[in-house]
Amino acid sequence: MVDGINPAQSPADLRLERRIFAASHGRDLTPEERETLERIRPPRTYPVRLAVQAYDGPIAMLPVAQLYVRDVTDLCPPEGKDLLQVLWCPFDHPIMPRTLLFWRSAAAVTDILDTAPEPPAVQFDGYLPEPCVLEPEQITEYPDHLELSEELREQIEQWSVPQAAEEDMDPDTYYDCVLSNAPGWKVGGWPAWNSTDPRPWPCSECGAGMEVLMTVATFEEGDDAGNSWSPHPHPGAGPYPGHRGYNATGVQIGSGYRQHLFVCPAEPEHPHIELMT
Repeated sequence: MVDGINPAQSPADLRLERRIFAASHGRDLTPEERETLERIRPPRTYPVRLAVQAYDGPIAMLPVAQLYVRDVTDLCPPEGKDLLQVLWCPFDHPIMPRTLLFWRSAAAVTDILDTAPEPPAVQFDGYLPEPCVLEPEQITEYPDHLELSEELREQIEQWSVPQAAEEDMDPDTYYDCVLSNAPGWKVGGWPAWNSTDPRPWPCSECGAGMEVLMTVATFEEGDDAGNSWSPHPHPGAGPYPGHRGYNATGVQIGSGYRQHLFVCPAEPEHPHIELMT
């Protein structure tokens, strides 16, 4: 959906913009770089009035993730499938990209394109993923405190006081920052409930309780957890040096949120749902 406020950009221009910002980190922009950036994003006059663009025919979706069971052992595919491909629309629907899941047998994928098709435009820079090579790391995390019983929350609160003091952290947020809801992209695990209260998500086909398949995150690390959830080994700066939270993928969900994809545990090919938190 084009909103008439945020001008859509071509994937080529977005990649060029990223290269310029990365190359100019720590120095002033050159006149040529400024000219290129102003071409990509012309100065606005207010109030902003943009014509809503229309694109005839289908628009290619963007690849978001390709996961093999051999690399991500916690992935639970349908019988006979060992590959998951996640794609999304380059426009809002309405507050995040709409996703499609394709479960495949890797051996059956033989007709491979040299270059994947791309849409003519992308609504936001953060909807154009930067190609990355995955290095899966298995971790243990625990449910959000909102999913725990009141008794268990009280026990954790008492336990957290000395633990938080040792690390100079707030005991009220110690559990969520250090043990619960690891930040970053992940398969499985527990959902975060930063912007809404927990609620059951039944499958629209069979009524089974939906579970988190995958989390698409803006940042790989949180701001409050120190190095508790840092990838091992710590990767350092991403394509935007100094960018908080380490964002190698270039993806941004909302204003720095996460997009959870829930699937039916009984039949992963039943319709999935998306939730931004």
